[in-house]
Amino acid sequence: MILKGTNFQIKVWQFLKTIPKGKVTTYKKIAKAIGYPKAVRAVANAVGNNPYPIIIPCHRVVRVNGTIGGYSGIGGIKKKKELLRKENIKLNQLLKYIN
Repeated sequence: MILKGTNFQIKVWQFLKTIPKGKVTTYKKIAKAIGYPKAVRAVANAVGNNPYPIIIPCHRVVRVNGTIGGYSGIGGIKKKKELLRKENIKLNQLLKYIN
C-alpha cells in the first residue's frame, strides 16, 4: 500500500497502524508520540484524511475526554461505533481502553 500525503500525514497514518485491536488512543497522544505535542488539530485533520479507513484503523482514535470524535470513512460515526463494538470496546467506557 502506497501512502500519498504530506510527511506529517504519513507519520500519523503509520502511527495509526500501531494501535492494537481492542484499544483506542487520542489525537493528543498521537501528536505527542510523533513529536508534535501541540499539533493535536493537525493530527485530527490527518486522521480525517486517512485514505484507507479500517485498513489504517482511524476508528481507534477518540477525543481526550473519552468521546467518540468523528469518522470520515463510509458510514460516518455510526460505522465507527460499529467497528469499536466489534473490537469489544464499550462506548460508554472509552477512557478505559485508551492506549
